[in-house]
Amino acid sequence: MAATEKDGRKHHIGLKQGDVGRYALLPGDPGRVEAIASRFDNPRLVMQRREYTTWVGEIDGVPVACTSTGIGCPSTAIAVEELHDIGVDTFIRVGTSGSMQPQIKPGSLGVISGAIRDEGTSRHYLPIEFPAVADLDVTIALREAAQASGFPSYVGVAQSKDSFYGQHAPERMPIADDLRRRWKAWMAGGAICSEMEAATLFIVAATLRARAGGIMVCVGSPSMTHEESQASMKNFSIDPVIDTAVHGLRLLIARDRAAGA
Repeated sequence: MAATEKDGRKHHIGLKQGDVGRYALLPGDPGRVEAIASRFDNPRLVMQRREYTTWVGEIDGVPVACTSTGIGCPSTAIAVEELHDIGVDTFIRVGTSGSMQPQIKPGSLGVISGAIRDEGTSRHYLPIEFPAVADLDVTIALREAAQASGFPSYVGVAQSKDSFYGQHAPERMPIADDLRRRWKAWMAGGAICSEMEAATLFIVAATLRARAGGIMVCVGSPSMTHEESQASMKNFSIDPVIDTAVHGLRLLIARDRAAGA
């Protein structure tokens, strides 16, 4: 059981049983939670603690939540553990990522079917040989929503990393050669984007027997100059990926309801 305070609230996220339903959208940035929740019916703030901000509401009469995880895998694992302990069994990561293929242009949507475990947190759950794979039903719902969005979309593997600057400024690092070699390998293997949470989300969900998926908006591109990539990171809209994630969750809720799940 996740760490619980005397009043029943989970130690980090500050929520208790009954505060949320079974579905949760997970952005990294607390500043994006209200924007996501604005797509819900009857949205309301229920808790702000540390990097974890949570709003709740309904989609087609079903309770849903949006909780920020902060940046990176350690804080994501805590959020998933504590949310699951109060009833969440379906998690969808919603965020930004860097494109890893020249044909994937800024503004494209990436549905994450699996993740490269280029981080340390998930190794505290399962050996590295165990794959970080998204739930199939969640992935199919997100793929259909992405296809209906009108934006270019791709389904594939993400690289989940621990170091933002290890990617963006590898030349400064004592292990620069190894960082470049590994990055080249991920691209050659067809990884579609780079982000910082999906691998741990998928692995923790696997150990909890929960469902998890992810959808990202891609910024930057290997075909861009450094200056162009930096500009892309500043000048993008988060709205398309939010709208698509909510549409995907709506599809999933309808299918769960029809299946009696």
